[in-house]
Order: sequence, then C-alpha cells, then structure tokens
Amino acid sequence: MLETLVEALASPFVALHRMRELGGPIVDYIFFSSLAMWTLTFERYWYFSKVLPRDANAMLEQWKQRNDRHSWKSRSIRKAMISRLNAGMTANLQLLRVLVPLCPLLGLLGTVSGMLNVFDAMAARGSADARSMANGVSEAMICTLTGLSVSISGLYPVYYFRNRARLETELLADKFEY
Repeated sequence: MLETLVEALASPFVALHRMRELGGPIVDYIFFSSLAMWTLTFERYWYFSKVLPRDANAMLEQWKQRNDRHSWKSRSIRKAMISRLNAGMTANLQLLRVLVPLCPLLGLLGTVSGMLNVFDAMAARGSADARSMANGVSEAMICTLTGLSVSISGLYPVYYFRNRARLETELLADKFEY
C-alpha cells in the first residue's frame, strides 16, 4: 500500500523527467518560464486577496480623515492615492504578459532544434531511416506541446488579473468620494 502511494506521488515527477529527456534542452527553458509565470500568478493572487484590501482600507481611512475634499489639491491627492493602488495592482502583469507568449516561441525553437536533429540523423545515415529520425521528431513535438500547454495555462490568469485591476481601480475611484 505504501509502495503504491509513493509510486502515485512520484508519477508526475517521473513524467516530467521523461519529458525533459525526450524534449531536449529547450524544455528546461520552458519549465523555467512556467515556474516564473506561476510564481508571478500566485504572487498576484496573494496581492489581490491579502495586500490590496489592507492598503486600500488604509488609504481610504487617510482620505476620509481629510476635512477638505473639494479643492484642486485634494483631488490631486485622491488621484495620486488611486494611482498608487493601481500601480500595485498592475505590478508584474507586464512580465506575466511577456511570459505567456514566450513559451510557444521557446516551443518553436525546440521544434527547430528537433528537426535539425532529424536532418543530422538523415545525413549521418545517408537515408531516411524512420528509427534514426524518431528522436528528432519526438523532441520537436514534445517542445511544441510543452510550450503551448504552458502558454495556454497562463492565458486565463493574465486576463483575469488585468480585468480585476481595471475593476478594482473603478471601484476605488467610487469609494474615494469627493
């Protein structure tokens, strides 16, 4: 029973190791990009769920303590407060937006690398032997698949956090009444 549990827990890591072996060196770069992308995704989730409410409430209290809310100076302060919160909400989103399309490009690079291995195998053998070409084709397909799957999995968080930042900024503008 314990052996089955250990096997089940190790299975994803064995599959990742096998994918790295078959996909060539470019798969490592895709995995590092994936790790960075998901680290930033969890950081943004933490920011929106923990940090933003605390910071927004603190600034809102500062705003409510002001006696004068109608002067030009007060409106400028209000705008600066909302901008500061917006800057926190959109931090790291540009990097996240770069990592999502980077992964398919890395997959394409792996595809080219795999196809070059196919042509190398054909040149070395002097013929189009299917067995000698299989490794290069396998590398090409695994890199493409890995790059696309990582990229597709990152699309939703990018658009979610971008829209959430826009919505939260609009809500904050309503809360900071003048």
